Amino acid sequence: MSTLSLPPVLTSPRDDAIQLYRAFKGLGCDTAAVVNILAHRDATQRSLIQHEYRAMYSEDLLKRLVSELRGKLEALLPDLTNLDAATEVICSRTPSQIQLIKQNYQAKFGVFLEQDIERHTSGDHKKLLLAYVSTSRYEGLEVDREMAMKDAKALYKAGEKRLGTDEKTFIRIFSERSRAQLAAISAAYHDMYGGSLKKAVKSETSGKFERGLLTILQCSENPGKYFAKALHKAMKGLGTDDTTLIRIIVTRTEIDMQYIKAEYLRKYKKTLNDAVHSDTSGHYRTFLLSLLGPNN
Repeated sequence: MSTLSLPPVLTSPRDDAIQLYRAFKGLGCDTAAVVNILAHRDATQRSLIQHEYRAMYSEDLLKRLVSELRGKLEALLPDLTNLDAATEVICSRTPSQIQLIKQNYQAKFGVFLEQDIERHTSGDHKKLLLAYVSTSRYEGLEVDREMAMKDAKALYKAGEKRLGTDEKTFIRIFSERSRAQLAAISAAYHDMYGGSLKKAVKSETSGKFERGLLTILQCSENPGKYFAKALHKAMKGLGTDDTTLIRIIVTRTEIDMQYIKAEYLRKYKKTLNDAVHSDTSGHYRTFLLSLLGPNN
C-alpha cells in the first residue's frame, strides 16, 4: 500500500528554524505560522529543524513549542466559559502548575483566576475550585499513614455513614492534602470500610462538584490513567472532541505523556498514536503526532 508523501519543501531546515524563532518572538506566539511549518514537514525534516534551532538559539525547539502553546491553551481554557474544561485543568494540576496558570491567566485576561471562579461558578463546586487554587500543598512523595486513617474516617463520617453529605469535610481534605497523601487516604478508606473512596464520592456528590473531586482523586492515584481515559473519551463515538484532544496532548507532552501512552496501550490495546492517527486528518493529525513522538 503506498503512502501519501508531503509535497517537496522549498525552504531549508535553517530557514524554518528562523521562521519558527520569529513566530515565537514578540507579544504572543503566532500559532498559525508554527503549525503551518511543522505540519508540512515529515519526521526527518522536523528533526533537522530541531537540530538547526538548537544550534542557532541554544534551546530545545519542542520545549519551546510546548511552553508557548501550553501557556496559550492553559491561559485560555480555564477562562470559565467551559466549566468542565476549567474543572479538569485546575483539578488535575499540581500547586506549582496552578501558580503558572494563575500568572498566565492574569496576564491574558487582566483579572485574577479566583475572581472569575467566583463570578462563573456556584455552590460546592465554587468552594472546591477556590480552595484548590489558593491552598499550597506538599508536592513530595512522603505520607503520614496515621493522618491518612484519620482523614479516611472523617470522610466516611461525612459521607457514607450519615444521611446527607458534609461537603465541607470533602472540600477541606481534597484541597489540603498532597497527591501522595490523598492516594494513601484512598487506600486507607478501602482497607477500613471495604468500599472505594471513588465510589463514595460518586454516591455522595453530583454534577461539577463530583467531577472536581473525582479529577483530584484520580490524578492523585494515577494521572496517566486519568488522561488516557479522557483522551479515549474525546475520540470515542461519532466525531472527535478536538478541544480536549489538543488541550491534553499539548499540556501533558512534557509532563507525563510516556505514562499516558503506556496506560492507553494497557487499557485499550492500541497505541495512542494509532488512535489519534485514525481519528484525525491533515495538518492537524501531523501536528498532534509530532507532539506525541514515537509510536509505542
